[in-house]
Amino acid sequence: MIVIPAIDLKDGKCVRLEQGLMDKDTVFNDNPGAQALEWERQGAEWLHIVDLDGAFAGEPKNRDAIESILKAITIPAQLGGGIRDIETIEAYLSLGLSRVIIGTAAQRNPELVREACAKFPGQIVVGIDAKNGMVAVQGWAEVTDMTAVELAKKFEGFGVSAIIYTDISRDGMLQGPNLEATRSLAEAVAIPVIASGGVSSLKDIEDLMAIEASGITGVITGKAVYTGAIKLSEAIALTKEKA
Repeated sequence: MIVIPAIDLKDGKCVRLEQGLMDKDTVFNDNPGAQALEWERQGAEWLHIVDLDGAFAGEPKNRDAIESILKAITIPAQLGGGIRDIETIEAYLSLGLSRVIIGTAAQRNPELVREACAKFPGQIVVGIDAKNGMVAVQGWAEVTDMTAVELAKKFEGFGVSAIIYTDISRDGMLQGPNLEATRSLAEAVAIPVIASGGVSSLKDIEDLMAIEASGITGVITGKAVYTGAIKLSEAIALTKEKA
């Protein structure tokens, strides 16, 4: 299981939100490239980027900041937020991103995921965000009547590289991940699952490692590594020594 630091972009700056609310943001760094390089220096093997403005607008909004990140690092990066069509996927991959994350569009148009996986094998990730087990879309502003597990099962056999599962109620709250929901999702599908939301301590990472066998291959951490609740290099070292 690998630890993946997150950079969430709003107005070109690195921020963290509480439970996905745009008016509950904290700016941690106004230089995304420098922040990305710091995570790489601490041993990050992947970087997770979210275009928050794009997620709400339904189209890319932080291209300059994304380009500055990609120029600063040598490790692979994945990005989500506002990706709704093949053209956007192609444009992002051409910038040098290793993977793109389809979220809202995956729920609304599963065929887009199938098409993208066929055209860009190994480079497509599905983001599933859930509130009380139900899928939320459009920057988490809208909760659907579909469960996270139901949606995940739609993508079996498509060639999706991973599913990023975020429990919205935990995100940015430093209350620990929803282990039960994450394990249930991972056990329901053959697609590797990356856990996200609520990671606040090394113990949370140990708890996820304990259920790694269910199919959890990574964990995304944001607020905890910005506030110092977790030192990224220590979290990475923890996963290496238990490997």
